[in-house]
Amino acid sequence: MKCVDDFRLRLGNQELVPIMIGGMGVDISTVELALEAARLGGIGHISDAMVPTVIDRHLKTRYTKDKLKLYKANVTNLADKSEVKFHLGELEEATRLHVRRAMDAKQGDGMVFINCMEKLTMNAPRETLKVRLTAALDAGIEGITLAAGLHLGSFGMIEEHPRFRDAKLGIIVSSLRALQLFLRKSARSNRLPDYVVVEGPLAGGHLGFGMDWAEYDLFTIVAEIQAWLKAEQLDLPLIPAGGIFTGSDATAFLENGAAAVQVATRFTVSHECGLPDPIKQEYYKADEDDIVVNGISPTGYPMRMIKSSPAIGAGTHPNCESFGYILDAHGRCSYIDAYNREVAAAAANPAAGKKIKVYDKTCLCTHMRDFDLWTCGHTTSRLKDTSVKQEDGNYTLLSAEHIFHDYQFSKDGKIALPG
Repeated sequence: MKCVDDFRLRLGNQELVPIMIGGMGVDISTVELALEAARLGGIGHISDAMVPTVIDRHLKTRYTKDKLKLYKANVTNLADKSEVKFHLGELEEATRLHVRRAMDAKQGDGMVFINCMEKLTMNAPRETLKVRLTAALDAGIEGITLAAGLHLGSFGMIEEHPRFRDAKLGIIVSSLRALQLFLRKSARSNRLPDYVVVEGPLAGGHLGFGMDWAEYDLFTIVAEIQAWLKAEQLDLPLIPAGGIFTGSDATAFLENGAAAVQVATRFTVSHECGLPDPIKQEYYKADEDDIVVNGISPTGYPMRMIKSSPAIGAGTHPNCESFGYILDAHGRCSYIDAYNREVAAAAANPAAGKKIKVYDKTCLCTHMRDFDLWTCGHTTSRLKDTSVKQEDGNYTLLSAEHIFHDYQFSKDGKIALPG
């Protein structure tokens, strides 16, 4: 019987343990978590979601405060946020600081990548995306995983960069159609992606599916893409993701031709994960019926989360002047529209009280920054089976090394409990 350690992922001249930890934002996949994956010979991701805010937290910079100060007069303007933009130089600086924090501390034979979300439109989608991509390359990131969008123009934005053919570049897709579109649009750059992450319907956070996600299956999607690549004589490493909970789950994909697996859910309860420890306990304690997929994200993608997340129903005043990461090219966000609707309804019915509740959308920036939106994978309800319950009712937190090695060496569906 084989285990994950019987396989290796080859990216160019690099040979790696075929385990990739997904890039969970905002600062859930921390630098420390990515560094552990790299030290152990695999691939770790940091996330570029809300990087200025993340750097403020770790390095005591003032990007968020300065942005609020600059646009403070617009806070009460809930009709037009088109002037609330990021300073591109500061965005570049923050991204470089974020990447350098990881690269300067990196040890081991693995790699550190950054997950770059196209749906962080930031009131200037093309301009801000290009800055984030180029700044990450400038700072020495070893790879970029293009996420949360089709990224049809992303290769074109960086094809003149001196590291365009040096850094490892990959794309996350949830269907063969999405991969075909990306390859067609990127063909002019004369460069294929170095790897393709195939994310299935059981993944955490934003999904690349509609509300019919349960009708899809990761094994089927991977097999379809494998067959097409073979027919087209394309050799692209495929990395399945979403619902891979044990080493045996991972081994099943590797034995069927996958190059590696991407995993994340089990690392949410590691010491190195950026979630506050009390929230990690909420993940441990969640049962299957505590996990929902809904449409409250203003990105337009369905999102999987724990249904007791404080963000659900919170009528938070839009904080675009401080954050504004989801503002589209016209300075609009569907949460602002939903908030304004509820404000108008409250004004028309004073007897109902002044407290605003918004259930159909959420202020994603604010609640992700405050760790009040508990996004999770479908298998989160199984986390309690990976640890030991203590006398106070809490579960023992795990080291990233323990979880990584359990994936790497376990067999027969077994999970190694902490000693």
